[in-house]
Amino acid sequence: MKVKRIGIAALALLAALACVGCSKNQAGGGGALDAIRKNGVLKVGVKSDVPKFGLLNTSTNQYEGMEIELAELIAKDILGEGGKVEFTAVTAKTRGPLIDNGELDLIVATYTITEERKLSYNFSTPYYTDAVGMLVKRASGIASVADLNNKTIGVAQSATSRDAISAAASAAGAQVSFLEFATYPEIKAALDSGRVDVFSVDGSILAGYLDATTTILPDRFSPQEYGAASKLSNKDLADHVDGLIQKWLSDGTIDNLIKKYAL
Repeated sequence: MKVKRIGIAALALLAALACVGCSKNQAGGGGALDAIRKNGVLKVGVKSDVPKFGLLNTSTNQYEGMEIELAELIAKDILGEGGKVEFTAVTAKTRGPLIDNGELDLIVATYTITEERKLSYNFSTPYYTDAVGMLVKRASGIASVADLNNKTIGVAQSATSRDAISAAASAAGAQVSFLEFATYPEIKAALDSGRVDVFSVDGSILAGYLDATTTILPDRFSPQEYGAASKLSNKDLADHVDGLIQKWLSDGTIDNLIKKYAL
């Protein structure tokens, strides 16, 4: 009987400790935020090939753009003046897995919020809204989605733009095919060489690849809301970042960043 009582007491103690741990994690203690503060670095996935959002300047070897500054503001709030933000270049295909395996704490990389993605990741309140567009050669004769029949569309791997263009083309009675690429510069090179007829991604991203030989069509499809993403289990980090973004949307901080980069 004595052994049984000890066993029950031990189980009760373990249950109590588990509840304390749960409450602590829900309150934000002992979770992702504490780990980040302990390490003194916020690891953020950003784009390296999207002018005005996230671009690696090859002259300075520094990242620059609206999302870069947003990530720096988040790091400063979490870690203080002495904190460090560590950037890793991501693509539409790699950003999710790098959160999953713990290599990154946060993604701030033109990451479109979708209901499907919210099943796998935490997303903040949207800090920017765009829409899918199309970049074509001026001499192509393509003026709208109605001209896409038998055309090849270049899109990024795992991006939402493929579904948006496919639906719009179908509605217009156009049959299209797709080629997927790992990076935006690769899609632009494919457009220049004639491998694809259209470069499709969010309109503000396309603006960074516009030149004298190309034009952005007026058609827009499927609004794209960008949010900061984190691992689904890191709720304390997600709640903290969401609070910051809501505050910066209200006080004009994010609007000022958008104006600064002419987005």
